[in-house]
Amino acid sequence: MYDENAAYAIAEHVLKRSPADQTEVVLWAETSQLTRFANNTIHQHVAEEDAQVTVRAVFGQRVGVASGNQLDPDSLDEVVDRAATIARVQPENPDFESLPAPEIWERTDAYRESTATCTPQRRAAAVAAITDAAAAAGLQAAGAFGTETVTLAVANSLGTWTYHPFTVADLHAVAMDDGASGYATRASTDVDTLDNTGAVATEAVDRAVRSRHPRAIEPGEYEVVLEPPAVAELLDYTAYAGLSGLSVLEERSFLNEAQGQRVLDPKLSIWDDGHDRSGIPIPFDFEGVPKRRVLFVDRGTLREPVYDSVTDRRAGVRSTGHALPAPNTYGPLPMHLVMGAGDHTRDEMIAGIERGLWITRFWYVNIVHPLTVTLTGTTRDGTFLIENGEVVGPVENLRFTQSVLDAFKEVPMIGRDRQLIRGWFGGAVVPPLRLARFTFSGGSAEGST
Repeated sequence: MYDENAAYAIAEHVLKRSPADQTEVVLWAETSQLTRFANNTIHQHVAEEDAQVTVRAVFGQRVGVASGNQLDPDSLDEVVDRAATIARVQPENPDFESLPAPEIWERTDAYRESTATCTPQRRAAAVAAITDAAAAAGLQAAGAFGTETVTLAVANSLGTWTYHPFTVADLHAVAMDDGASGYATRASTDVDTLDNTGAVATEAVDRAVRSRHPRAIEPGEYEVVLEPPAVAELLDYTAYAGLSGLSVLEERSFLNEAQGQRVLDPKLSIWDDGHDRSGIPIPFDFEGVPKRRVLFVDRGTLREPVYDSVTDRRAGVRSTGHALPAPNTYGPLPMHLVMGAGDHTRDEMIAGIERGLWITRFWYVNIVHPLTVTLTGTTRDGTFLIENGEVVGPVENLRFTQSVLDAFKEVPMIGRDRQLIRGWFGGAVVPPLRLARFTFSGGSAEGST
């Protein structure tokens, strides 16, 4: 990990060396360690250290970006020269006005020494609990246990300086045999709280054992109980499809027609919060702009998307601090999704369902129609039939084709226990959900696993 003085020295060198009208420098330094396992055996311990500096050089409205992972003075100078050279030959960008001016930002503690110093032996012990439980049940376990220590720092020639160290621990496992599988996962900034009850082993093995000898059921519309990994998958795609200020400006978001309207169940509230310690807090974006809490869904009513320093000017609003690293064609995106909790247990959510499905997670998900956030994919690693308020047995995996907006229109129950699920750009803190309707369009070619 780079301490703040070392990170600042790198940024200062780049800014002094740059000939551009404006210059931005982003440092992302990461130490990661990973323990992989399969067939109930650890087959790989890997460790990697890397640091990358990205320089954005601006001449008027011409912008160039270059990066490198050698941080000695000569190598930094070379990155600066490349960024300036690229900027000088670029066409002017009419949407670009300036790098962001400095703002006051609030530090957030997301660094845990326990995670930063986690050893291969400790990860191996956690993996052994999973593989031993799988072997005792006649199953094979596979998965990974990773820990990361990250330094993110952003500076620019207008006076912006931000610095944030953080840690992440992530454990996931699949227990399986020829005809069944079960999945479980946990993530946290603090490895000490990651899986101290052995929940990953218990859940993965239990779901796999219960998944044996699945039966086929007819596709159609079912009431469902979704576990947090399934909920997070739907939420990630919803954010990608329609919660970016760029998608709104380009009129390809569901917010274009429904912003300000109550179109979802009034029990649902969804937001993004870069300071929420139940997730992976990062208090500023890749432009050094402080992250603002953004409310997407307020008791069923659609509110606002996220913005960066380019889309905010086009929209006439203030940046919410959600820029991705330059160069960026995605626009701003949420990285700290949170769904409000309810007050129900899983047993309460299952009870009362006359005929429905209990789903662990989704797989091979793709967008069919972004304006309605219609997705297609399959169930995986634990799909069970519910009849008369009880889980009666496993079913073969099903393919779904479903609009998330339609699915979220009627949410009879929301679970009280939320879980952090790692996502594409960050993570989502979500509870299990009971949805009144979810459409399954066919069987899955993958069968029961």
